Amino acid sequence: MNAENAIEVNDLKKSFKVYMDKGSQLKERVLFKKRNRYENREVLKGISFEVKKGEAIGLIGHNGCGKSTTLKLLSKIIYPDSGTIEMKGRVSSLIELGAGFHPDMSGRENIYTNASIFGLSKKEIDARVEDIIEFSELEEFIDNPVRTYSSGMYMRLAFAVAINVDADILLVDEILAVGDAGFQTKCFNKMKEIKADGTTIVIVSHAMGQIEQICDRSIWIHEGEIKAEGKPREVDPQYLEYIASERKNVTKKHLDKGNSKKEQEEEKEKKEECDSDTKDKTRWGNNKARITALRMLDEKGCENNTFITGEECVLEIKYNAKKEVENAIVGIGIYTLDDMRVYGTNTRIDNLPTFFLNESGTIQFRIEELPLLSGNYYLDVAIEQDLNTPVDYWRKAVSFNVFSKKEEAGVSQIKHTWLIK
Repeated sequence: MNAENAIEVNDLKKSFKVYMDKGSQLKERVLFKKRNRYENREVLKGISFEVKKGEAIGLIGHNGCGKSTTLKLLSKIIYPDSGTIEMKGRVSSLIELGAGFHPDMSGRENIYTNASIFGLSKKEIDARVEDIIEFSELEEFIDNPVRTYSSGMYMRLAFAVAINVDADILLVDEILAVGDAGFQTKCFNKMKEIKADGTTIVIVSHAMGQIEQICDRSIWIHEGEIKAEGKPREVDPQYLEYIASERKNVTKKHLDKGNSKKEQEEEKEKKEECDSDTKDKTRWGNNKARITALRMLDEKGCENNTFITGEECVLEIKYNAKKEVENAIVGIGIYTLDDMRVYGTNTRIDNLPTFFLNESGTIQFRIEELPLLSGNYYLDVAIEQDLNTPVDYWRKAVSFNVFSKKEEAGVSQIKHTWLIK
C-alpha cells in the first residue's frame, strides 16, 4: 500500500440475490418453490480508486448506483465478492447511526458502549464524554433511557459519538440532516473542522453544495462503475446534466403513452423545464423558481461591477416562482477565476427564519465592508428547496473586479494591529 494513501480500493465487485417473492416459512418454501426464484443483481462491477491521507472525496450518483454499497464495504458491514480494500488507521462510520444502542440503557451508558465499538478504551471515553454530551445538546436527558428519546435526539447522540472518536478515516452516508437547522449547521462545521485536522473523509451525498464545500474530489458512480472523477466543480455539473437528461427522456416516454390532456400539459411543462436545464451547463435545477436578474450595486445604490476593498457591496437577486418553493434556501459562493472558493454562505447557515418563495420578488445580499483584495472574481448564486434540492443553481452568474488601495497580498483583507515594544 502506498504510504501516502489512507484507502486503496482495487477491482471491487459485489452482487446481491434479489428474490421475486421469497417465502418466510419452511412450509411456504416447500409448497411454493417458484417463489424462491431470484436474480443475481451486480451492484459493483469492478471499481478502483485511491484516497490520500487527509483527502476528502464525495461519491455521487443516482439511487441504486452502488455508492452506499461502496461505503458499507469500506466500513466492513458487508464484504465484496472479489477485489481488495486496504485502509490505514481508525475508522469511524456515520452510516447506520445508533447501531448498537440499547433502548433500556441511558444515553450516557450508550456513549460508552458505542464508543467502545469504535475502538476507544474506557480511559479515552472518560476524557471526551463531556464533549460528546455537550455536542449532542442532550445534557438534560443524557441519563434517561434511550427508548424515551425522539428520533431526532437519538440521531443527535449517535452523530455526537461517531464524530468525536478521533478517527483517521470518516465514512459518511447522507446523514448531515440530523436535527434542526442549527444543529445541521453545527454538524457541517464539525465536518469541515475535522477535515482541517487531517482526517480522511469519504462522503455520500446528493447535496452538491456539501460535496463542493467539503470534498477535494468527486467520484461519479454509474451502474456499478466509475463514470467520472475529478474536482467537484468539474464532475458535479456532468452528473447534474445527466440527471436532467434522464428526466427529459422519462417525460418524453410519458408523453408518448397518450395520457389525458391535463397530464400531457403537466408533462409538457416538466419537459420544458428539463430542456432549459440541459441547454445551459452552467445552470441547473427543477425550475420551480427562476432567477430572472442579477445586479451588483455599490454604496450609492448604482449598478457597478468594480469595487474598492472596504466598500459596501450589494448583490440584488430578482426571481420569479412558477410554483411555491417551501423551505427555500438562497445561497452565494465567491470564487477566484481559477475556481478557488473564497467564501460561501446561505440563508440556512446564517440562521434566517424559514421562508417561502411565491410569485416574484427581490433578495439582497449585503456586504458592509468588502474584504476582498485586488483581483477578478465571480459569484455562484443558488436557490434550493430544503437542503438537497436545487431549484435554480447558477454557476458563474456574475463577475466583478476589486481594487485595493494598499499593496496587500492574498485574496482577503484581515483586520489587524501591530504592537512593537
